[in-house]
Amino acid sequence: MQQGSGFLTPRQRRLAWLGFLLAAVQAPIAAKLVSDDSWLFSLCVALMVATLIIADDTARRRPAGARSSD
Repeated sequence: MQQGSGFLTPRQRRLAWLGFLLAAVQAPIAAKLVSDDSWLFSLCVALMVATLIIADDTARRRPAGARSSD
């Protein structure tokens, strides 16, 4: 059984992981240094990128011939 390919290229996957890690590390640091709640934006970006990575992992684990509605 062949694995399906995700919608991200390997380079895009590496950049997504890097972006996730940077945003996830920046959010708590900004929460300590900034008095307003603008750090929540970094948290939302990190969650959106994590969702993208999880969706790509799901697409990669799907068999190559399977449709998305299955």
